[in-house]
Amino acid sequence: MSGVLPLSSREDEPFIGAGNGDSLAIEMEQETSTSTSSGGSSRKKNSRLKCFGVDLSPDNVAVAMVYFVQGVLGLARLAVSFYLKDDLHLDPAETAVVTGFSALPWLVKPLYGFISDSIPLFGYRRRSYLVLSGLLGALSWSLMATFVDSKYGAACCILLGSFSVAFSDVVVDSMVVERARGESQSVSGSLQSLCWGSSAFGGIVSSYFSGSLVDAYGVRFVFGVTALLPLITSAVAVLVKEQRVIGQARGPNVPLGNSSFLKSSKENIIQLWNAVRQPNVFLPTVFIFLWQATPQSDSAMFFFTTNKLGFTPEFLGRVKLVTSVASLAGVGLYNGFLKNVPLRKIFLATTVTGTVLGMTQVFLVMGLNRQFGISDEWFAIGDSLIITVLSQASFMPVLVLAAKLCPEGMEATLFATLMSISNGGNVLGGLIGAGLTQIFGVTKDKFDNLAALIILCNLSSLLPLPLLHLLPRDDSDTASKVKM
Repeated sequence: MSGVLPLSSREDEPFIGAGNGDSLAIEMEQETSTSTSSGGSSRKKNSRLKCFGVDLSPDNVAVAMVYFVQGVLGLARLAVSFYLKDDLHLDPAETAVVTGFSALPWLVKPLYGFISDSIPLFGYRRRSYLVLSGLLGALSWSLMATFVDSKYGAACCILLGSFSVAFSDVVVDSMVVERARGESQSVSGSLQSLCWGSSAFGGIVSSYFSGSLVDAYGVRFVFGVTALLPLITSAVAVLVKEQRVIGQARGPNVPLGNSSFLKSSKENIIQLWNAVRQPNVFLPTVFIFLWQATPQSDSAMFFFTTNKLGFTPEFLGRVKLVTSVASLAGVGLYNGFLKNVPLRKIFLATTVTGTVLGMTQVFLVMGLNRQFGISDEWFAIGDSLIITVLSQASFMPVLVLAAKLCPEGMEATLFATLMSISNGGNVLGGLIGAGLTQIFGVTKDKFDNLAALIILCNLSSLLPLPLLHLLPRDDSDTASKVKM
């Protein structure tokens, strides 16, 4: 959705109860099994730890931890914003462009999926790439903490960090898709809830400190601490249960010159195209792209709240804490009440409600909230909380739909393709927002037309709604098999 998260990004929390017998709280279930032998029988008790209704097997723990790292990397999000604004002296439009540029690795996720599915690295398709992704992420933030001193260097390092997260995201998504294939919408929704709940929890862990550390120690220190976090991704790779691919005894398995590899690559590309072009995949993808591609005003609002209203990094860290909790609440809202609701109704309700609530940012810009006795700080917190809940709840069915459409054998590639198209829409929306920011004359110290920019961005989010018929009507439509 466009421009509805004024003070936070993805992104990514005490657990909140959900209905329909599922619980967001971590629960312990005791099972009793009977084993029979020639000498008699004995009873064994097996404990299964569950979260969001999903068994916490080593594989699932690894997936949850990678998503947790994605959330906890938000520790540097505010530091990056203040670094671009105060140290590099960029204006809102330039900041939006740098942010959009750094998201480019998320647009070619199918390539990572293809590499992960087709090219074993040191004998493994999942483990090795998780280790490599973590190391690259640590390198990118280490450079930000030490050598980077230009907008081009910052953009390249942020790009590298974004690449490491995107690649690890593809790897764990393929593991999730393998488990979701053939399951009901409810089970698939629980798997996605575990993933995004972990990300939201990671956001909580880092939220408050993201602002206070910038205030106390500066952005370079925060970048240095952030450099340690991707190493968690490398560490949890050992939990992934994966059979070693028979091939070279040592070294990477990269048979690029092998004719069988080239043939396999061609077949995978054809298989991907055959899957994407089918109406039950293509039409929902078109809607998701357009839904994400509406313009955003996030960068302009960040400059307004910091330069005009004087919000400090510490306060914005508190706002991020609230939005992280709200993100988890959005996951709980979907998991408890919406995962069995038709997609069309979810998108319609959350988009319209989010648009109306997004308009309330105009109150903050024009100072109308003070006439009702509401301070700028409390208004910003309340507005961000409600809008984040709706945004997260509306994005969950996108993930469920994409996961259920993936055929066996190319889970990472097709899921990554669908998510890349969605991310492409989001990047396009950010770039359109940057252009509108420039056209409306909103700069680092001039906000006369910011209210008009906010209204336009929020109203534009209603434009894709006439295309809701492109989405499947119900779970049976969503579960349609992709014919290869």
